[in-house]
Amino acid sequence: MKTLVFTGGHHTGALEVAKALKEKGWNTVWFGHKHSMWNDTSHSSEYREVTESGIVFYNLLAGKFHHTYNPLKLIRIPFGFIQALCLLLLLKPAGIVSFGGYLAVPTVIMGWLLGIPSITHEQTVTQGWANKLIALFAKKTALTWPGGKGVVVGLPLRKEILDVKPHVHKKPLIFITGGKQGSHVLNMAVFKIVEKLSDYEIVHQVGSNSEFKDLEKAKNIKADNYKYHDFLGGVDQAQALADAEVVVSRSGAHIVYELGLLGKKCVFVPIPWSSHNEQLKNAQILEKAGNAIILPQEKLNEVTLVDAIARARKLKPKALELKTEAISEMVALIEHEIN
Repeated sequence: MKTLVFTGGHHTGALEVAKALKEKGWNTVWFGHKHSMWNDTSHSSEYREVTESGIVFYNLLAGKFHHTYNPLKLIRIPFGFIQALCLLLLLKPAGIVSFGGYLAVPTVIMGWLLGIPSITHEQTVTQGWANKLIALFAKKTALTWPGGKGVVVGLPLRKEILDVKPHVHKKPLIFITGGKQGSHVLNMAVFKIVEKLSDYEIVHQVGSNSEFKDLEKAKNIKADNYKYHDFLGGVDQAQALADAEVVVSRSGAHIVYELGLLGKKCVFVPIPWSSHNEQLKNAQILEKAGNAIILPQEKLNEVTLVDAIARARKLKPKALELKTEAISEMVALIEHEIN
């Protein structure tokens, strides 16, 4: 049985491809982060979802240059390369599948030095520093959006997103998510406006970060219209997206693609420090389509958030015509290039 190493910062789509290859007889293993932040002791959603899929997970202690000033974090950069090299020598994989991000850099480069071919997938509209570097060592590059150098396959989508049917609710539903790990900045604004949104049902994915303890703050909100979760995955998150009249979110690659496909009304609060401002560029795709309101983080407060939600309700969104066969196209590409 041949082994494939999966790694990268955008694990949702990567995991769908890994599971599809596992079903075809490949031995898939994962290099990722067990914890999402430096001081966080909670398991990352990446670790939880990958291990729940029965895929062996290796905690790669890699570091990044971009916006990193802590010397202890910078030490992780050479350590990540050494660890990746040791793991690759141990596992002897037939190939590496990268879904971008700084975590994939040492794995792809060490693989290249060992003669292990890699395929990389670019999720965002614009390449970040890590993906630009990875592309120099990858055998093939797959793209979500047209315009770059590579083959356009779209974004690997969870089956639940394509199959789920919306439920009827007594009140309009707002689904709020700061990404799989939650967003402390967004959470703080949301906690202040629950009473002002009494005409809505609110489903809030808070995250489980042990440093900020936002989950404990959510538990103290006593409102009949407010439901909180540390994490929603699989069919539960797909159902929340399908049911929502308005989705309030960061603007990562996956959520933007899914919301564009579903034709949802959105309020995006892009992460301002994302590489090459990629989250703003992601959000602008749906803003230009008439589906989204962009609320810059520096202007985020309880007043502007309530106003943005009200403005989003007046939008007349349309579902975008996006590719939905990325999983099968990625599987075919990987099996053609890695043998």
